[in-house]
Amino acid sequence: MAVAAAQQVRTASQSRPILGRRAAFALLASAALTLLASSSAPTPLYATYQARWGFSDLTVTVIFGVYAVAVLISLLVFGSLSDHVGRRPLLIAGLGSQVLVMLVFAFAGNLDVLLAARVLQGLATGAALGAIGAGLVDLHPVHGPVASSSALMAGTATGSLLSALFVQLLPAPTELVFLFLSAVFAAQTVGVALIAETSARIPGARRALAPTLALPPQVRGALAIAAPSLIAVWALGGFYASLGPSLAQLVAGDHSMILGGAALFLLAGTGSATVLRFHHVEARRFALFGALAMIVGSALLLWGVAARSLPIFTLGIFPAGAGFGAGFQGGLRTIVAHAEPHQRAGVISVVYVISYLSLGLPAILAGALVVNSSLPQTAEEMGAGVIVLAALTALGLARSLRREALARRATACPTA
Repeated sequence: MAVAAAQQVRTASQSRPILGRRAAFALLASAALTLLASSSAPTPLYATYQARWGFSDLTVTVIFGVYAVAVLISLLVFGSLSDHVGRRPLLIAGLGSQVLVMLVFAFAGNLDVLLAARVLQGLATGAALGAIGAGLVDLHPVHGPVASSSALMAGTATGSLLSALFVQLLPAPTELVFLFLSAVFAAQTVGVALIAETSARIPGARRALAPTLALPPQVRGALAIAAPSLIAVWALGGFYASLGPSLAQLVAGDHSMILGGAALFLLAGTGSATVLRFHHVEARRFALFGALAMIVGSALLLWGVAARSLPIFTLGIFPAGAGFGAGFQGGLRTIVAHAEPHQRAGVISVVYVISYLSLGLPAILAGALVVNSSLPQTAEEMGAGVIVLAALTALGLARSLRREALARRATACPTA
């Protein structure tokens, strides 16, 4: 049956031009990068939108949060669909939709249109994310999770900085960056049409559309270990993606758009670099390193905010970013390693559901706290929460590794 299914995939692919496996892998990684770049592109523009339409910091986090909720809904509905219909249809639909969504952003004339654009963006992103992650693992089981994690963080980093440069240096700041991204998505959609399908079709597509979390039994233990790390890193990421630029400008006493975009660029860029450099480290140890790095980085960030010191604040971004990358990638590898090939898209979608819940809800909470207190106080409260959660994660991972080491020692040196 497996041979027949594979033959079906090859036969269907022979009627069109096919990119090689390396080109396909690079294309999918670039698509993941562009998806996250487009999601963070509005971040440096929020101040411009606020000045133009007169809304509060709470509304900023709501704009950010509705995107995360839309991604969640899309993942729940479409997350495992590519395990049944193949990766290419979901990728073409998701990336093609982004072409139109970027045009909605470019010509948004009021807050309602901006909110609608974020919802549509989230739906299109969710439809594509699971298929991209599974497709990368299909093409290279070892390097796939690494490329997925690194591309997502690199996209978050480059999107915010790219948008900030457009705003600061070019005319039509709320239009050009989205027109550019629309063109990139169009090119990637054409590219996906030229790659070979990596997953055979299997029955059950209609059932897969029911909002469910596809979590095979053999994956649940790994998810329980990795989930606290995922929550901590994405709560940190969500806060800095929504209010980080304003916080950096407050600490520096400078309202430069480039400075605001650079804060998120350094955080996510350091995460991406950490994944690429240390991806060979055993998954749980990598996640443990991530938790410890988040504790150090968050403490330095809080110190920088309290002292209004840009050097200390900037210094804290690097360990926080390293923790962001290591915590997510270590957790993702721990989980995906236990999934069968036909379960990958659904399992990866569960990981993204946890991640986007942790990304969106704390950001909205932070916005509510800012309204009732202040941005520095909110940063202190959110940072303290991340530190506590990271500490719990570190303790759990350390105990797991210690138990495993004791078991190996007992096996190697049995008592008489």
